[in-house]
Amino acid sequence: MTTTTTTSLPFSQFYDLWFDHLNRLVQQLATTTTTDGPDKDHLLNLINKVMSHYEDLYRAKSVAAEKDPLHVLTCPWATTLERSLHWITGWRPTTAFHLIYTESSLLFESHIIDILRGLHTGDLRDLSPVQFRRVSELQCDTVKEENAITEELSEWQDSANEIMAQCTDINEKIGRLVSIIKKADDLRLRTLRSVVGLLSPQQAIEFLIASAEMLVGIRGWGLNHDRTRRR
Repeated sequence: MTTTTTTSLPFSQFYDLWFDHLNRLVQQLATTTTTDGPDKDHLLNLINKVMSHYEDLYRAKSVAAEKDPLHVLTCPWATTLERSLHWITGWRPTTAFHLIYTESSLLFESHIIDILRGLHTGDLRDLSPVQFRRVSELQCDTVKEENAITEELSEWQDSANEIMAQCTDINEKIGRLVSIIKKADDLRLRTLRSVVGLLSPQQAIEFLIASAEMLVGIRGWGLNHDRTRRR
């Protein structure tokens, strides 16, 4: 998706296009997992392509938040199911760590015989002790940042009475909301980058597939639910 597309479309339309492209990227990623000995440069190229796609999303959302942060805060482009799971207009950054632990455990259980034989696969079932420690440390840091941003939003919401009583202060209050939304998205993107950075290319591909499939699955369920509710 181009920068022109990012800035010229209403965010809801941009998001629909962005999500369609995410589906196509997932299919490309999945193809690499069925290929024997995929080329490392090819894997790195795909990883960079996916990360650039997420960067496009948050760049466009930042522009939308500057124009109308209250609109962005309500996430009208999302389904009711997605909004029920949201943390400040999107997925909770610490979800990334739950995905790693879940995927690693599932793969470990399904290939435990090979692992006991000492076979190394290089995928998420093959996380090293050093990688687990770094994941755990990153998770702790991310939880602290999540909590700090959550507290900042809570303080902003508590100041609603002040906004009503002091109309002259409203621009400053709205500016704080823009900052909070951007901080939340920045933490999401930094968490993705950090997790991908501590994984091998093959592990990063599997993580990106799992995270994208989670987003696609939740959106699919949400769309079906909303269609059923409207009947």
